[in-house]
Amino acid sequence: MQPIHSKLEEIARKAIQTQLDKQEFEELALELFQLHAQFNPIYSNWIDCLSINKQKVKSLEDIPFFPVRFFKQLEVGITNTINNSALKFTSSTTTGGLPSQHFVPNPEIYIRSFLTAFELFYGHPSNWTILALLPGYLERTGSSLVYMAEHLINLSNNPKSGFYLSDFEGLTKVLVENQEANQKTLLLGVSFGLLDFIESNPYVSATLAKNSNLVVMETGGMKGRRTELTRMELHERLTMAFQVGKIHSEYGMTELLSQAYSNGDGIFNSPPWMKILLRETDNPLAAMTQTDRVGGLNIIDLANVYSCPFLAIDDLGKFKNDNAFEVLGRFDQAEIRGCNLMLE
Repeated sequence: MQPIHSKLEEIARKAIQTQLDKQEFEELALELFQLHAQFNPIYSNWIDCLSINKQKVKSLEDIPFFPVRFFKQLEVGITNTINNSALKFTSSTTTGGLPSQHFVPNPEIYIRSFLTAFELFYGHPSNWTILALLPGYLERTGSSLVYMAEHLINLSNNPKSGFYLSDFEGLTKVLVENQEANQKTLLLGVSFGLLDFIESNPYVSATLAKNSNLVVMETGGMKGRRTELTRMELHERLTMAFQVGKIHSEYGMTELLSQAYSNGDGIFNSPPWMKILLRETDNPLAAMTQTDRVGGLNIIDLANVYSCPFLAIDDLGKFKNDNAFEVLGRFDQAEIRGCNLMLE
């Protein structure tokens, strides 16, 4: 077999494309499973703890999904990649919490993943003025969201694109100017940052007419800064303030190198190399076969060739169609059932 790193790079090249079909996805996913079962010591130990015969994994439903919360305690990845990683992404945390860490040996894979997905759903960044309102993320190091936003801003090649950390006056000015010029504008913001902005400028809705050229995209989460709101409450406040019909959303996380996007109502669409499966809420190792029920989210991210492509997320969701899903909340004090002794 060719060296493991070359093989992983080859899989990433094949996977991250808009024309990837179901059969190709499954073949690449199962190939990645066997490679990680052999060369990813943490994931391999997890499988052994579950007494799963690795050679009998023949379908996507057979794959054991690794609890995403273990990224907080363990350095997850293919052998010899942790110390040789070009990037280490870390999650934001509330006071006293441990951050997740994601080691990325080849940043080009992440860049290709988020750029291809953005172009698939929104076109090339050069078509947009891209404004980022990401307090809390921009004020620390290691944010994968800031890394992505910075690249998209640079690719927009627009002098008005940029980060607007606390410059609410400047942000309002750009929004108004772009509206008058009919310039397509993407405002990417963390939820509490968007709320801080509209509350600091209660007249923003009066300065913005109904505008089909403005997309407001929230990335979710109050991060302990504000009281949590339901998605409906948040989107109602934002649609009124920004005078837009729908609020878009981005679904991503530190532990993934791919993102899903929603153009309204919290229905997310994933790129072809990212697949959502559901698991039973009372048995995290059991795949859910009924598509009309709420289950825990399992995600296959074929861009995660070096860390772990098969993650069990602490979110609850429901299928909408083949490539679309809805996020309905999080497990309440979710506990991972399985081989917790591997953390000792």
